[in-house]
Amino acid sequence: MSNRTIQMTDEVYDYLLDVSLRESPVLAELREVTAKHPMVGMQISPEQGQFMALLVRLIGARRCLEIGVFTGYSSLAVASALPHDGKIIACDVNEEFTAIAKKFWDKAGVAKKIDLRLAPATDTLDQLLRDGRAGGFDFAFIDADKTSYEGYYERCLELLRPGGLMAIDNVLWSGSLVDERNQDPDCNALRSLNRRLYSDERVDLSMVPIGDGLTLARKRP
Repeated sequence: MSNRTIQMTDEVYDYLLDVSLRESPVLAELREVTAKHPMVGMQISPEQGQFMALLVRLIGARRCLEIGVFTGYSSLAVASALPHDGKIIACDVNEEFTAIAKKFWDKAGVAKKIDLRLAPATDTLDQLLRDGRAGGFDFAFIDADKTSYEGYYERCLELLRPGGLMAIDNVLWSGSLVDERNQDPDCNALRSLNRRLYSDERVDLSMVPIGDGLTLARKRP
């Protein structure tokens, strides 16, 4: 029994992966390739990818949004959990990073499930709203530029169906949000979002200490 989350030492983390991570060979290879990337810190943890895949299965998701692709680990994990007719609209602006993603989506046989939109995510989300797609998505994952998170949140909330689920990454930002001396724009944007979500009665809420902190927000009917 414990009245707070366990401290995740390296040894405990290795044990967690050893007895629970069911990572496909393609996901493992993509993680290995990304580990050599100079911006590897943008990669989600493998247990977070597995957790999101489980959430997608639990809610029976078929239509998903992803804001921020990087090398495609999260979209590959989610796409692999979708039914054969499932679809992710994946938003990013970096053609170089997403070229790696596309290679591994093809290798895993899920490329047909992923609609990559290389444009500012706000533009893509606004176009979906103009196209009448509000309420048409089951799941959304936000992991992009932090200063735009609140705008992404509002648009994704409108695009989600009642009962749909949003996952927002980096909400603990390596623990730096508790240091008020840190007035970095990313820190301030995340602080503002976290407080906003806490008081937002449109959603059910849970902040989960997985990876760099993951907020789950379920759109209330």
